[in-house]
Amino acid sequence: MQRIDEATPGQLGLYVKRLDNGETLSYQADRPWYLASTAKLPIALAVLQELEARRGSLQQKLVLQETDKVDGSGAVVWQKAGSAFTVESLLKRMLEQSDNTAANMLVRSIGEDTWNRRAQAMMGRGAGTLTSFTQVRRDVYAELHPKARELPNIDLVKIAGAPMGPQRVTALRRTLGVQASELQVPTLEEAYERYYRRGLNSATLEAYGGMLEKFVKGELVSPQHQQVLFIDMKFDRYDNYRLEAGLPRTVKFIHKTGTQFQRACHMGVIHPQDGGRNAIVVATCAEGLDENKLAGQMFEQIGRAITQTMLASGN
Repeated sequence: MQRIDEATPGQLGLYVKRLDNGETLSYQADRPWYLASTAKLPIALAVLQELEARRGSLQQKLVLQETDKVDGSGAVVWQKAGSAFTVESLLKRMLEQSDNTAANMLVRSIGEDTWNRRAQAMMGRGAGTLTSFTQVRRDVYAELHPKARELPNIDLVKIAGAPMGPQRVTALRRTLGVQASELQVPTLEEAYERYYRRGLNSATLEAYGGMLEKFVKGELVSPQHQQVLFIDMKFDRYDNYRLEAGLPRTVKFIHKTGTQFQRACHMGVIHPQDGGRNAIVVATCAEGLDENKLAGQMFEQIGRAITQTMLASGN
C-alpha cells in the first residue's frame, strides 16, 4: 500500500478486514475521508430501517419535487415534478446509476436528521454530518459567493452544464449576477478545498468498514432487504472498474463508488454471501489527484494487491 501511495499523486487511505479471522489492515483509515456518492449506501440502509420500523413497503411511492432536482448521474432530474417512483426503483437508481436526485428524494422521505442519526448509529463516532446532494452544491458554490446558498435547484442543474473550472465559475457568476471581483476565491479548486476542510459528508474508513461488516452480517436490515441491496450493489455483475478491475471475475463483490472534484472512493465487500462468514470488507478513498483516471488506476492496483495476498492462494 505504501508503494502504491508513493507512486501516485495525492493521498490514499485503505481499510481491509477479513471477517473469518478478524485480521485487519488499516492505512490512514482512522482519519476522515470525503465520501462523495458512497454516502448513498447509508441513505439506502437508513431508508430501509425506517421502512421496517414503520412496516412500510418497497412499493410505496414518492413524488418528485422541484426541490429534489440536482445535477449528476441518472435521469430522474429530467422527469416532471409530480412524477411518482417506488422506493424500490429509487434505491436501484441511486445505487446502480448513482442518481443524485433519487438520493435527494429518499433523504427527504425520512428527513436529514433521521438519516444522520441512523448513519451515526451504523458508523459510530467516525461519521461526520451528512447533507443532501443539493446542499453539497450550494455549500461549494457559496465558498465562491455567499449568494449561492439561495440558488434554486434548476439553476444548480443549469450551472453544472458548464465544464468544471473557469467556465463553471463564469456560469455561476452570471447566474448570481456578480462580478469576478466580488468572488471570495477566484477558482473552483479553491472553493472545493475550502469546502472539504469543513469536514461535511466525511467518515473514517474504519467507521465505514464497520458499517459494511454489520450490513453483510445481517445486523442492519432484514434478509429480504439485504438481498435487494446486494442486487442493487451489483452482486451478479462484473464491471471491470476500479477495485473490481483488479479482482478475479469469479469473485462476488458488492460495492459503491463515489467521485467528486479531486476526491474518489470505492467501498465494498468481497464474498458478502453466507452471512459474511468469509467476507472481506474493503473501504478505500483517495484525494488530491484526478478523480477519474488516476484514482481508477490506483484502486485497480489495490484490487490486484488483495487478489495476490488474500484470494489467489486461498489464504
